[in-house]
Amino acid sequence: MSSLSPTVFTKAEIIQASRTADWLILVFAFLVFTGGFHVHAMLTMGDWDFWTDWKDRRLWVTVTPIMCITFPAAVQYWMWDKLRLPLGATFTILGLLFGEWVNRYFNFWGWTYFPINFVWAATLVPGAIILDVILLWSKSFLITAVIGGLAFGLIFYPGNWSMLAVLHQPVEYNGMVMTIADIQGYHYVRTGTPEYIRFVEKGTLRTFGKDVVPVSAFFSGFICILIYFIWHFFGRWYSTTRFIDQY
Repeated sequence: MSSLSPTVFTKAEIIQASRTADWLILVFAFLVFTGGFHVHAMLTMGDWDFWTDWKDRRLWVTVTPIMCITFPAAVQYWMWDKLRLPLGATFTILGLLFGEWVNRYFNFWGWTYFPINFVWAATLVPGAIILDVILLWSKSFLITAVIGGLAFGLIFYPGNWSMLAVLHQPVEYNGMVMTIADIQGYHYVRTGTPEYIRFVEKGTLRTFGKDVVPVSAFFSGFICILIYFIWHFFGRWYSTTRFIDQY
């Protein structure tokens, strides 16, 4: 009987297999974070970001950054502590945007035929880049939470203004002064939408924001500091050896 000889791999084959495994892990992690973050966003701030006429100067500006700094804070700790990569916030936000746009295009447009300029997803990339840059510069989670968390809330509205400005132009419609976004909301009926909490600012207009947007943004930034601290500790706890050994 002939004995089976062990398979010998060359150094190049081992390196190639290692790189392939790294890419598979990266893609799998991206899809996992995309799915989890997308579900979290839809269940918390989803209504305020689904429709252009809900992208107002109060709740949209306040709720969206607070609910979306959660996963970046947790993943940022793990990536920086274990891999020394200041990419955690950007990585998770890009995953969220990927999931949001898949949802908006295939569900909102492909299935129910809402126009894309009525259901476009807000971007949080500027805030994510600021978080990662501050962590890379300071190497401190305390400074990242205080300065980065505040900046995450403050930069949200300016970062989306180029997409939102044209839809907040004032127009006269049936004797009332409204925005184009509000007219879209009246023309595209949404079954099951809780219209009783939708606030149409007649006369004052979202375009003339006065001091409402800065106050909302600063409040969102301060709450983002607190949320970053909380979710940073979640990331620290889940990335410990004790937790991994337990499960």
